[in-house]
Amino acid sequence: MAMEDRVTLEKIEKYLKTTQKALEAVAVAEDRGKDLRKHAEAFLDMASRYYRDALHYREKGDLITAFAAVNYAHAWIDAGVRIGILKAPPGSSDYIMPRE
Repeated sequence: MAMEDRVTLEKIEKYLKTTQKALEAVAVAEDRGKDLRKHAEAFLDMASRYYRDALHYREKGDLITAFAAVNYAHAWIDAGVRIGILKAPPGSSDYIMPRE
């Protein structure tokens, strides 16, 4: 198995840092109406919950589940930005998982 095919603590830490930055940077898009605001807040809530799950599983030493959870967290952020209910700072790519 090649090193890039393994879930390592270093890889988890890198993804956690990227997701934490994204969570801190994104916000609910303005002027989207009450219903879309609720959806945006739900997306942020799910992203935060999966991020906390990733931290929990990393602490337990379960790197596979931590990796899955941090990717789910980031997917919620990315999806929200892509459909326009969340906004990222101009020029920011923190909401997109980095390419390896």
